[in-house]
This record gives sequence, structure tokens and C-alpha cells, in this order.
Amino acid sequence: MSESPKGAMKPRDLVALLDRMTVAEATAMDIDVDAIGRAIDPRKVGRSDLSTMLRAFHRLASEGADIKLSGMGADTFAKLISSASTEQVQSIMVDPDLRARILDEVFRRMSTHLRQERVRDLHAVIHWRLTGGAGEGGYDRYETVIENGTCVVNREMTQQAKVTITLSPVDFLKLISNNASAPVLFMTGKLKVRGDLAFAAGLAGLFDLPRA
Repeated sequence: MSESPKGAMKPRDLVALLDRMTVAEATAMDIDVDAIGRAIDPRKVGRSDLSTMLRAFHRLASEGADIKLSGMGADTFAKLISSASTEQVQSIMVDPDLRARILDEVFRRMSTHLRQERVRDLHAVIHWRLTGGAGEGGYDRYETVIENGTCVVNREMTQQAKVTITLSPVDFLKLISNNASAPVLFMTGKLKVRGDLAFAAGLAGLFDLPRA
């Protein structure tokens, strides 16, 4: 899918095209996930259109198309979240399959955004609890283990946590895309911390967060 057709097409029409696209059509058009993400301005589409676009990517990939959400750059994703309303981000998180795919992809990318100079001698285990999930206690749970300059992500809690962080998936997406402040979320009760508060306060500084 070249730049010129996307440039001439209204964002909502582009979303509708993706929603009805077949695998054969996607293959023939050579879909560029990042380019489409850059072409969509959430402020110019409806409440559910952002989730419809991401769901279309997920559907086409599951049906065999060579389309991966990992093809969307971190800065592009951050721009989408920055421009999206809370309702638009919520519409992504209410779909269990899409929610899981997005969260898995975000956590998978953590290792690539780790600031090596700040974690070289650090060993820390962080447990994340995202509300409204299908797991134990109504949470989606992730464990990140920072050790030897790497960040390993687990879905099972394998080690004792230095800190446990609880927040909604909407606020989590805003936080990791540099569209929300951890101190503000904490002060307003939207982010809860159990464990080492000082470490939690500096956690974002261990990562090179994308810029919208």
C-alpha cells in the first residue's frame, strides 16, 4: 500500500478498508503497518475506529497475512495514544484478544528500550497488575526481571518482586508511551505501588520511552 493512496484517503475510509480486507488483498497491497499508523489521526476518526484498525491487523495476521503489530514503530504507537481520547484507548482494551496482543507486544519491547548505562549493575524484579483482566483477582499479570543489562518478561511470577505496580491498562499504555506522568498517576490514586517506592519513582528513567 503506497503513500499516495493513503494520503488521498480519509482516515475513516482507510479504517473501513482495513476492516473488510482479505488476506489475499493484504498480501497483494503489501501493507505497511507503521505507515498506516502514521496516516491515522485518532482525532479525525470515531471512538471505535482505532481499535477497529488494530483488530484488523490482528485478524489478518492470525489468518496468515504477513502483518505484525511489531511492525509499528514505538514513536508511531506513542503518537496514536497521545492523540487518542480515553474512550478510544478503552475501546482497545475491552476486546480480550486485542488487549492481550497489545499488552504482550508492549512488554516484549521493553528490553529494546532499556537504558543499558543505567541498569548495568541492577537486579530488580517488577510485578505488574493491570486491572480488568482475565487472570487471578481480575488482573493481567506480567513480571519483568531486569538483570545483567537485560529485561526478561514472564507471564508467571517467578521471583519475589522489588515492587508491585497496579494500574488500569489505559493508564499503562499512556504511561509507557510517555503520555502520562507516573507521579501524577500515583498522587491521583490511579497507580498503586507496593514495595520500594523510591525505586518505583525512578523506574521510568530506566527506559528510553518513545516520543509522540
